[in-house]
Amino acid sequence: MGQLGGSRRIRVFLVDDHTVVRRGMRAFFDVLEDIEVLGEAADGRAALDELAVLAARQNLPDVVLMDLLMPRLDGVAATKAIKQRYPSVEVVALTSFSEAERVHMALEAGAAGYLLKDAEADEVAAAVRAAHRGEVHLDPVVARKLTRSLVAPQRTATALTPRERQILVLVAQGKSNRDIANALVISERTARTHVSNVLTKLGLASRTQAALWAVREGLVPGA
Repeated sequence: MGQLGGSRRIRVFLVDDHTVVRRGMRAFFDVLEDIEVLGEAADGRAALDELAVLAARQNLPDVVLMDLLMPRLDGVAATKAIKQRYPSVEVVALTSFSEAERVHMALEAGAAGYLLKDAEADEVAAAVRAAHRGEVHLDPVVARKLTRSLVAPQRTATALTPRERQILVLVAQGKSNRDIANALVISERTARTHVSNVLTKLGLASRTQAALWAVREGLVPGA
């Protein structure tokens, strides 16, 4: 169990205060061969408790699907805590269109991407796979809204070297560090360093923010 063609399934943990949402996502993932649900929680506090148990068993999930609006501990605070305690765990935020500012906060807390709650099932799976590969996942509808109010508007692309601009465009296209390394014929470590430098120069907290910034600045076409 948990194996697919010799490779391990992507392990997902669901966090949402609506039982019907968790049940629906679990039912969907159950029919996929490459993704399995490792566990679930009804709020951020319960999620941290469950993840602590899984960590003790050395069985952490690869990706957490995180509702942003929950009682006790909301998704933003829970995302920040998860990324501080378990940096290897990726978080994908689940949001409604009206919660764009919360998405900003989630990205700053370390979320790898976000989805609208009414996204099609195959898009949810695509976001999980992208996060697992270290890629950026932008929901086009939310991206358009977010790019209007993105942080660090005082920074411009002129702060970047030509190579860093290349790196930024590749990040915005959803490329992982390995993809970038292959495209530019450099080592993966060098690609990682370039990405880190780009984020530092632009004052951004994540690859997802960098992708949104590149769209807003016209370096890549918007969705």
